[in-house]
Amino acid sequence: MDQRKVFIDGEWLTPSGVDQIEVENPANEQVIATIPDCDAATAHIALTAAKKAQSDWAGRPAIERARVVHALAALVLENADSLAVSLVAEQGKPISQARGEVQAAANFLTYAAENARRIDGDILPSDNPDEEIVIRRVPRGVVVGLTAWNYPLALATRKLGPALVAGNSLVLMSHEITPLAGLNLAALAQQAGIPAGVFNVITGRGAVAGRALVESPLSDMVTMTGSTRAGREIFRSAADQLKVLSLELGGKAPFIVMEDADLDKAVEAAIIARFTNCGQVCTCNERMYLHQDIADLFMRKFLDRVLSLRIGDPMSDPDLGPKVSSVEIDKIEELISAAISAGAEPILRGGRLRDGDFTRGHWMSPSVLELHGNDNPIIRSEVFGPVVPFLRVSSFEDAVEKANDSDYGLSAYLFTQDIRRMMRVSRELNFAEIYFNRANGEQVQGYHAGWNQSGIGGEDGKYGFDGYLKKQTMYVNWS
Repeated sequence: MDQRKVFIDGEWLTPSGVDQIEVENPANEQVIATIPDCDAATAHIALTAAKKAQSDWAGRPAIERARVVHALAALVLENADSLAVSLVAEQGKPISQARGEVQAAANFLTYAAENARRIDGDILPSDNPDEEIVIRRVPRGVVVGLTAWNYPLALATRKLGPALVAGNSLVLMSHEITPLAGLNLAALAQQAGIPAGVFNVITGRGAVAGRALVESPLSDMVTMTGSTRAGREIFRSAADQLKVLSLELGGKAPFIVMEDADLDKAVEAAIIARFTNCGQVCTCNERMYLHQDIADLFMRKFLDRVLSLRIGDPMSDPDLGPKVSSVEIDKIEELISAAISAGAEPILRGGRLRDGDFTRGHWMSPSVLELHGNDNPIIRSEVFGPVVPFLRVSSFEDAVEKANDSDYGLSAYLFTQDIRRMMRVSRELNFAEIYFNRANGEQVQGYHAGWNQSGIGGEDGKYGFDGYLKKQTMYVNWS
């Protein structure tokens, strides 16, 4: 597979007249690949191939479509080592976390394939004699998949599996920072026997190729994981065609620890939920609300764990690898500076690393900030990096009020032994995904979605799968 090509209609093509993008290893800034910066014309070619192939694919029995997706899942596992190394090279996560992403990718495909026999419908009695009402679920058509750079392989399969099993075709635009995951997946899909045109992969920038995919009359649905800013742009671009959208966007997860919590368990979960993938997870612990009675003890334990985290070559499996790019570090440094200027107290002032083993690459050490009000700018913006702001709260009600004071509504955490709080939190916390006494990490049978500025639609489980189907009603009269 030539990385300078894209995968369209079952073939590896070199788009003519397009520029190239260099892909960089975030650990050492070495160029590891050159990919096409596809234009609107290339996007149109991919969509045309997908449109042509979709009808025949949808005509196959669902279980037959599922067998091909099962075969792809098996190939992902067979090639787990090489896929994990490729993820490390282009995205920077530690190797054990890259292996975890590969396993997650296979799980998404396998679960989707298992839904083949669960595409149900309804037969309803009619008010008319000799008549029935039949409601069936049918594919949406051509799906556009836009993925983020933080989990490029898992996010691609999260969309590909249900789209294909439901009978759709899919055009994936593999993110320009981490495009190799999508191209590697295309190569395996070809081996698995996915028919030409059913799965196509292009590369390039969202403002050009991505916009063309979204605005084209050939695409019927857009599923995207990324920033809230990008989600708004897609919403605007899709408006004229009234596209079906599923947007999983940014988060600002509150991490609430009450006075009766198991502190050791809460501390470990806070570490995992903040520093996995160098904090580049949409469900990350973005702001901690600690009950005033346990705040000091919690922070002593938490800081001990933070200071023990090892930063280094992701192939040596440290706790933190590099950030994905220098641009991302610049964003975080600006947020930290703005927070301190607004009154945040730096308990631990980390930041960009430049010396010794970190002379080359995009390295960042953790920062911990104590805030004295919920109006600090770092409470409002998604950090997406190894920075932890925290506030002391006086009660459960105080914590919930501060947690809800946000434009985001993706994930939230609560640590308490009080079952009454657990029952209350489901109706009082305005977040679509709540982790109670545990760290983050969705499961394929759940439902991953965001409220408010964190998105529309959702993924995973039976509800996510149903999003790739539309409903058709037929009035059957035999009089």
